[in-house]
Amino acid sequence: MSEHTTRGDAADPRFSALPQRPGKIVAVHLSYASRADQRGRRPSAPSYFFKPSSSLARSGDTIERPAGTELLAFEAEVALVIGRDVRSVGVDGAWAHVGWVTASNDFGLYDLRALDKGSNVRSKGRDGYTPLGPRLIDAREIDPADLRVRAWVNGEPAQDDATDGMIFPFAQIVADLSQHMTLERGDVILTGTPAGSSVVVPGDVVEIEVDAPNAPGAPSSGRLTTTVVQGETGFDPGVGSLPAVDDDQRTEAWGSREAAGLPPESAPGLSADLRDKLERAPVAGLSQQLRKRGLNNVTIDGVRPLHPGKKLVGLARTLRFLPNREDLFDSHGGGYNAQKRAFDAVRDGEVLVIEARGETGSGTLGDILAIRAHARGATGIVTDGGVRDIDAVTAVGIPVYTAGAHPAVLGRRHVPWDADLTIACGGTTVQPGDILVGDADGVIVIPPSLVEEVVDAALEQEIEDGWIAEQVAQGHPVEGLFPLAGEWKERYRAWRAER
Repeated sequence: MSEHTTRGDAADPRFSALPQRPGKIVAVHLSYASRADQRGRRPSAPSYFFKPSSSLARSGDTIERPAGTELLAFEAEVALVIGRDVRSVGVDGAWAHVGWVTASNDFGLYDLRALDKGSNVRSKGRDGYTPLGPRLIDAREIDPADLRVRAWVNGEPAQDDATDGMIFPFAQIVADLSQHMTLERGDVILTGTPAGSSVVVPGDVVEIEVDAPNAPGAPSSGRLTTTVVQGETGFDPGVGSLPAVDDDQRTEAWGSREAAGLPPESAPGLSADLRDKLERAPVAGLSQQLRKRGLNNVTIDGVRPLHPGKKLVGLARTLRFLPNREDLFDSHGGGYNAQKRAFDAVRDGEVLVIEARGETGSGTLGDILAIRAHARGATGIVTDGGVRDIDAVTAVGIPVYTAGAHPAVLGRRHVPWDADLTIACGGTTVQPGDILVGDADGVIVIPPSLVEEVVDAALEQEIEDGWIAEQVAQGHPVEGLFPLAGEWKERYRAWRAER
C-alpha cells in the first residue's frame, strides 16, 4: 500500500497518525535552498534542535497563540518517521531505515526566541506546536528526492517546494543524526521548511500537504489542518523571561520587512567619496568645524584606541547596558541576549557603539565578540566600558576604543538590555546612523545632516594649516599667521587660487 493509517497510541489521540509515540522529535534548522536564500545564509552542514513529543497534535486540532504575543509562524515540512532502529549508518543505507513520510507543521512563536534562539525550547516546544499527519506514506514506494510540500493559509497558497531543492537530502540527515544517537522506530525527523513561512493570527486556518505526484498512485499525506485560536493566558514575569519582539524578529517571522509592514531598510554604509574624505580628515579638524556650527558635545570622552595608527570611520549601531541587578541579569543576561544580538546584527561599514555608563569594572566584550564584529564587516567598536581578553581583542585587528581593560565578565557590572536606540557613550549622545570618526586623538560623532559640509571644511582647513606650518617652519612668527589675518590671509588666498 502507498498510504498507511494507524491508531498508534490508542490512549492518546495526539499520536494517532503515528505507529507509536515517538521517543524523540528532531528538527532541522535550515535545509531548503529557497529558505536559505530568503534568510541570506547557507549552512555548510545540517544543524538540529529537539521538540518534545508532547508538542504533537492531530489534523483538525487548534493551536493557541498565547496572550501578549504576536509572532506565531507556521512552517510546512516533510516529516520522516523511522521504521527500523539505526545507529551509525552511511548515506547509502540510510533511507532503508525510514518507514514513512507525512506532513508536519513546525509552528514557532518568535516572541520567545530572544533567550533560546537555536534551541527553540520555548518557542517551538509548546503543546500542540507540532501538528502531524493525517496519513503516512510508505517510504518504500516513493523517491525521497521527488516529494512536494505545500501550505495554504485560509485557502490561499503560501508555500510550494520540492525536495530536489534541499541543501541536505533526507539520507544525509538520517546518516548524520545516526552518527550521534540511535534513531529508534517511531522517532520523527522534521526536515526543514522552504521559503514562504509567515505569521498567522487567531482565526486563520493553515493546511499542509506532502505528496509524491510522480509516483504510482500519487500518494499523499492528505491535508493537515490547524486552526489558530487566541489564548487567554500569558506568562508569569516572576517565573521566566517574557515575550519580546523587535523589527528583526518581525522580519524573520513574516519572511520579509515588506510582509511585516516595515519600511524598507536603508542600505548601511557611506559613499566611497565621503568615506575617503572622512578617512583623510583628522578628528581634531572635524571637532573644530563642528564647534564652529555650535556643536561642542560630540566627542566620546574617556576612551582610547587599541590601534592608535588605524582610522575609524562608520555608521553607528548602538547597544545599551544597564547597571547589574541580579534578577534582571537572570532574565536578560543569558541566552541570546541583547549583546549577542547586536554583535550578530552589526553590518558592513558600521561601528558598534556601547553604552556602559563609563563603568570599567568588567568587560563589555571579549575576543569572540570582536571576531564576530570583524567577520560581519564592522569597521570598529567603541565602548565607554572595559574590554576583557584585551591582547586577543587587539590581535583581531578591528579598531576598538575602550575606557580600559578588565578581566571580569559582563555580569559583574552590567545587564545587556537593548540595542538600536539612542544611547549615551562617553558623555555624548549617539543615535543609530550617526557618523563616527576616530583616530589617535579620540572619537567624534557627526550628525548625518552635517557630515558633507563639515568634512569638506575640515579638509580645506587642513590645507590652510599645512601652508601656515610651512611658513612657521621657514622662521616666520605666528602673529598674523595663526590664525590668518591681514597680509598673510591675502597671500594664502593667492597661493590657494593657483591650486
